[in-house]
Amino acid sequence: MAVLLATLIGIVAGLRTMMAPAAVSWAAHLGWINLDASPLAFLGYAWTPWILTALAIGELITDKLPSTASRKVPTQFGGRIVTGALSGAAIGAAAGSLALGAIAGAVGAVAGTLGGAAARASLAEAFGRDRPAALVEDVVAIVAALLIVVAAR
Repeated sequence: MAVLLATLIGIVAGLRTMMAPAAVSWAAHLGWINLDASPLAFLGYAWTPWILTALAIGELITDKLPSTASRKVPTQFGGRIVTGALSGAAIGAAAGSLALGAIAGAVGAVAGTLGGAAARASLAEAFGRDRPAALVEDVVAIVAALLIVVAAR
């Protein structure tokens, strides 16, 4: 189950880079997942979820700007893989398998990045504009992240 959840949180990172680490940080901070004995314990510290949430909100805003780079350029893509691996590792660590969780999260991030880009392009074409498609993607990422961390409890 942990590998599946780690893959799914990686997909969320592929949709919105900072949403996944913000969600797992809140889960650790609230005691839903236990990272105390892992190198990822910092995710549960008092200020970490607030900082990651601020970054996630900033990303939700900047994603709508026309000057924002494609998620498939190397820097953006790499960031999504890193945060997917980190978030997957957190879910994996809580279940006793940090490395497997990291791998699953990275794989999920690749799938989420490529699949999210294709889905958003299709939605944008259907809507005739990108903004409604981006907002749908925001909602999917937020709801999925919440459901995943609740399931990881």
